[in-house]
Amino acid sequence: MRGGAVTYRQRHKRSRWIGVTVAAVAAMAVGGGALLMTDNNASAGSANATRQDAWAQAPKTINCPDVAVGLSSVPQQSRPTVDHELAQLDSQVADAYGQLAAGGAKADQDWVRTRVLDPLSSQRRRTLDRIAAEIYRASNRPDGWDSLASCTVKRDDVAPLAASGSPTGTPSAPAPNASAPAAGGQAAAGQGQAGPRRSDFVDIRTVRPNVANPRLQSNASRGTFRSRCGRNENKHFNPDNVIVAPGVSNGAHHMHDYVGNLETDAFATNDDLAAAGTTCTNGDRSTHYWPVLRLRNGKIEADANLPGGGQDGNIGRILQPASVQLTFRGSPVSKVTAMPKFLRIITGDAKAFTNGTANANASWSCTGFENRQLKDKYPLCPRGSNVVRTFKFQSCWDGKNTDSANHRTHVAFARADGSCPEGFRAIPQLVQRITYGISPGSVFAVDSFPEQLHKPVTDHGDFINVMSNSLMRNAVSCINNGRRCG
Repeated sequence: MRGGAVTYRQRHKRSRWIGVTVAAVAAMAVGGGALLMTDNNASAGSANATRQDAWAQAPKTINCPDVAVGLSSVPQQSRPTVDHELAQLDSQVADAYGQLAAGGAKADQDWVRTRVLDPLSSQRRRTLDRIAAEIYRASNRPDGWDSLASCTVKRDDVAPLAASGSPTGTPSAPAPNASAPAAGGQAAAGQGQAGPRRSDFVDIRTVRPNVANPRLQSNASRGTFRSRCGRNENKHFNPDNVIVAPGVSNGAHHMHDYVGNLETDAFATNDDLAAAGTTCTNGDRSTHYWPVLRLRNGKIEADANLPGGGQDGNIGRILQPASVQLTFRGSPVSKVTAMPKFLRIITGDAKAFTNGTANANASWSCTGFENRQLKDKYPLCPRGSNVVRTFKFQSCWDGKNTDSANHRTHVAFARADGSCPEGFRAIPQLVQRITYGISPGSVFAVDSFPEQLHKPVTDHGDFINVMSNSLMRNAVSCINNGRRCG
């Protein structure tokens, strides 16, 4: 059984070094070759040399298009290979971060173009060709891949918070190019901390109430069903994502917190999950996971030199939730039908900072203030109030598929009135609600991909239904008959 601060399955194979991330504000990639975003008003002569030197010293980020977003029709037989190749694209960006950080003072614009962006673009183009070839074996070859190979680098002129600083006070904020402690207490190759920023926090008391729910209609399913699965007391962590990157170690490049199924990692098959133990008191073997929340206090966590932790720029003490509530709710307009076993749902977007907010679904608040929800800010809670993360999952299912190529199109959110889109049926809506006791003024952040800068908008939750058929029938009955169970 797992023990200690961070535990990995022994079947994981982890040999690739992924350097500590470098920080910045991301820039969206554009078509063509590997491009470098530069200042438009760069002058010639000594002024230009000075600017080049300043550019080399500034913290920077690499940003690449998210290929997975548009892959909604990958043939079933091609998905394992395509998933593996998509994970390689993320690994290539992480490796490029290591190369960029290692460049230090010599990383001027020409060096970054020739040593980082051009090789990365070439790697991505080869990977995209393999994805296209795999899809073409069973379907039409996708078009437009060339524009997806290009990545950009942009410097960051925004000062990060100090690792032990307060987001609301000014004395602890470092100078614009200061570096916060990274893994092992060392600065990351002269690069700045990868967030969070002071602008990422807001006092919850300054937010107006903004929660509106659809009216319950006569045929609404008003009940609830709850699985009680603990707070990850057994310290089940890993940086895998069995939904997005099955079979790939460190496929998430950030650490996940797990409750429920005890065997969940990148290598877990449906059979593994069905036979596993669980932390849930009702025997529910479902898998629930989300990025860990860390206190950015300069302390060294046990994963400071591990993939998903310090090697991927995720630093600070992992916080155990004060509470975890897993509740299934009904539809405001109809009865719900059973979820199929092994249904996979992701809510939110781990790359929302660079992808945009179309799939973002993070909600942040404070106990006592949950009629005020934040999507792109961390809440500063008053004393006695806990930080709250809430994930309200898609509650409409296409009636056929337990997953889809982009892990999104087989499920959908209900419309504003609570009804499902055409072709979808209502299923129990999972709500993951996680709270943390955090001292007022403390800096905290979710783990993220390096280029996502620990932005709150990138928060996300994951779920695999592994309820037995009888337990699911019980859940549906409770919800449809207006009872509260669990």
